[in-house]
Amino acid sequence: VQLQASGGGLVQAGGSLRLSCAASGRTGSVYGMGWFRQAPGKEREFVSAISRNYGLTDYADSVKGRFTISRDNAKNTVYLQMNSLEPEDTAVYYCAGRRTPLLATLPRDYDYWGQGTEVTVSS
Repeated sequence: VQLQASGGGLVQAGGSLRLSCAASGRTGSVYGMGWFRQAPGKEREFVSAISRNYGLTDYADSVKGRFTISRDNAKNTVYLQMNSLEPEDTAVYYCAGRRTPLLATLPRDYDYWGQGTEVTVSS
């Protein structure tokens, strides 16, 4: 399974971006999908996750109400709509997939990783 993240860029505080993560290969083995981010000098942290079916989602407290995760199974693509961006959201964002359907918030619980897309929010 290969994951390709895109959509990052430079945006002013208060602005919006939409990240995409396209899966290819044996996509039938990918159930839960998630987004993580890593700022310079910090550990990778959970942002959001979504199940393959039933639309179950989870969010980090820091992004609740601002970010929305969604999924198009027909396109094997997961999206992260990010609104009201803050300078603290600046990081490299990674998408990840896992072979089990339960939502997960720890990087070690994911089996597949994309290459990351950089998001920079200026104040």
